[in-house]
Amino acid sequence: MTRILLRGGTVITMATDRPNAERLDILVENGRIAAMAEHLEETDAETIDFSGRILMPGLVNAHLHSWQAALRCIGSDWTLLEYLAKTHGGLASHYLPEDMHIAALACALNQINCGTTTLGDWSHNARTPEHADATLQGLAESGIRAIFFHGMSHRLREQAHPAAEIDRLLAGPIARHDLLDLGMAIPGPQLSRAKIAIADFLTGRDRGLLVSMHQSGGRPGASWEAVRDAGLIGPLTNIVHGNDIPDEWLKSFVDAGATFTVTPENELGQGHGFPVTGRLVRLGAAPSLGTDIDTAVSGEVLIAARIALAQQRGYDHEQQRRSTGLFSPAPTITSKQALAWSTIEGARALGLADRIGQLAPGMQADLIAIDARALNL
Repeated sequence: MTRILLRGGTVITMATDRPNAERLDILVENGRIAAMAEHLEETDAETIDFSGRILMPGLVNAHLHSWQAALRCIGSDWTLLEYLAKTHGGLASHYLPEDMHIAALACALNQINCGTTTLGDWSHNARTPEHADATLQGLAESGIRAIFFHGMSHRLREQAHPAAEIDRLLAGPIARHDLLDLGMAIPGPQLSRAKIAIADFLTGRDRGLLVSMHQSGGRPGASWEAVRDAGLIGPLTNIVHGNDIPDEWLKSFVDAGATFTVTPENELGQGHGFPVTGRLVRLGAAPSLGTDIDTAVSGEVLIAARIALAQQRGYDHEQQRRSTGLFSPAPTITSKQALAWSTIEGARALGLADRIGQLAPGMQADLIAIDARALNL
């Protein structure tokens, strides 16, 4: 048994029943948190002094395409249409399996360097089984925890997601890697006929897999209505973006238990629309966060959190100014809420809330340390 005692850190647990920050010792046994207290006496554990450091849950980047790390910031000035045409309409088809491996490894290592310990890798360029396996190998070599959302090339889909490939991945590469789980990256009802969308949802439901899809730019159409009427929207449904979804649809998704992943920097910059952050909060829900495309943004999920926070505060100030002539007298969204979007809510969106997202006994010890000694904390 491996026992490690992290002593004397300033701990941000993100647990709702604990202070925002507190001095705690944390005992880790075999990768899980065994105990937390102000002072733990463990003479048989390896002890590491974290005095002057902040310990907190590892960040969760719930939506990112690792294969695009090889194209980092090439499209920083592209609109959404340019991105789709140049990346998916051109560059994606040139990827070999070894390119997928290198990109996934580089992406995951960069995420770890940014404080991300869990990644939702929405891999919509897994053109062949070899492409998928190479991506999984790159993720595994990095040591990151990840949900590998298996996807195909990005286009209007006329065929259902290949269930046989999902089963192969579950029985093979996924089963071999403790830190990797499987999800499905589907075109979704916005980009599929109703028959195809329903088939994809059923493939995920029958295997207990999270099914994730893009949705932006307006009202859900007939395919979404068919999926809803079939009772297939639920906690295993993850909607990325969600810009401009009408209020009644947004409420129906939230009521059904679906999760949303907002990628604010990319959404604002490329033309998806304004993030649904505040609208979710008003419904008693909250977004998870992703950085989306390395082709345009840096990949730092804390930057995504700050942008989401600032954008929503700015919107709320403007609404208050229009109604009263003055800005909001108090913050409408707090910094801790934004931090929760990149920890607790990310874990929930990826179906991992029982393992990560907060620090508590029994949880995985996915945590990061920030050196704050210069601040005399």
